[in-house]
Amino acid sequence: MEISRQSVTIQKYQGLQHHPAEDWLSIEEPLEIRLRYGPETDRIERPISITMRTPGKDAELALGFLVTEGILAAMGSAQVEQTNDSNMVVVSLPEGIQPKVASLERHFYTTSSCGVCGKTSIDALQACGAKNVHTPTTDLKASLIYQLPQALRTSQADFEWTGGLHAAALFDANGQLLLVREDVGRHNALDKLIGAAYLEQKLPLDQTILLLSGRASFELLQKAAMAGISTVCAVGAPSSLAVQTAREFGIRLIGFLRENRFNLYT
Repeated sequence: MEISRQSVTIQKYQGLQHHPAEDWLSIEEPLEIRLRYGPETDRIERPISITMRTPGKDAELALGFLVTEGILAAMGSAQVEQTNDSNMVVVSLPEGIQPKVASLERHFYTTSSCGVCGKTSIDALQACGAKNVHTPTTDLKASLIYQLPQALRTSQADFEWTGGLHAAALFDANGQLLLVREDVGRHNALDKLIGAAYLEQKLPLDQTILLLSGRASFELLQKAAMAGISTVCAVGAPSSLAVQTAREFGIRLIGFLRENRFNLYT
């Protein structure tokens, strides 16, 4: 059984008074993602990434990560094996399917501290296979956009317990909630969402609206572009490179979505 939270005994202070109380914490543990490929007689297995995540939906996380890093094609039949080590998953490609070896060798550029310039980041993203997602010409009504944060919040089961998780949600063009994923890492929450779509063979997600519970960084716009998502809304602020990436790939980007107001950046 996957456990995403644990309780601890704390001292709760209010003014000068305090008393013992129970508090719930989001669990954070490492997950190693490994990739297995090649002919059945000579399979290659190699580590791809280690990420700190909230346990649960690990298969989705692994698949979403491989799709958004350009290692795994959006459509395919990769299989995920949870090993005896609960903090390791192995993604197996069918015989004859060769991953993009260049993607395996490169240093991932999706952290804010990597120091690469915007042009380099966007060029690398295009090299991974991201294409212009052709933003739908149909205008979204502001009244529909305003409804999304509340729909997300009421669906965040673990957040209600811990207050310590990021969330990513998919909506259709009518504002109907399709899917929600939570994680201590905002990029993990989105990878789980995209991994779930991969398993259901629903990629690309060009007819959906993505809502992020926090800010919109380059790494999240990168993942949205790889999944073909045409509209990204964020409760928080976008970064300059996130806006640049949205413009480059034709993504409609909305930020500071809260309390009946938002900013339209692209």
